[in-house]
Amino acid sequence: MGIKYVHTNLIAKDVQKLVAFYEEVFGCYVIPPERDVSGEWLDRSVNMKNVNIKGVHLHLPGYDEAGPTLEIFTYNELINNTANQINTTGFAHIAFEVDDVEEVKQKLLSAGGTLHGDVVTFEVKGKGVITMVYARDPEGNIVELQKWKLD
Repeated sequence: MGIKYVHTNLIAKDVQKLVAFYEEVFGCYVIPPERDVSGEWLDRSVNMKNVNIKGVHLHLPGYDEAGPTLEIFTYNELINNTANQINTTGFAHIAFEVDDVEEVKQKLLSAGGTLHGDVVTFEVKGKGVITMVYARDPEGNIVELQKWKLD
């Protein structure tokens, strides 16, 4: 049996707002169909009652449409989480390799994102030099922008 990475799921307060952000900043786009699912099978799979999930899969840059996606969903009932920190256990951030960290950082800020830290450049021995910054999308999820200059 082969194994293939398929998607990362992000639960949103406002699906359309996050979709617009990832489209504008990273060039993602929706891969149809949009999802609007409910039913006894879903209740059993998520171990909740009367669940309705709505959302989309976004094409990620650098892959064809069969590549992994960013799945942005919302539930009819949400539980608010405290702000994710860079050192929170579990999934912490997603990363995008970009041609120009400063340019994409500015797009991110104009699209409603915020900075989490400073832009830094440092050498990773045996790999090259990376310029990177951690930022947040409009709902506070951490996004890394990175640009490598390989050895």
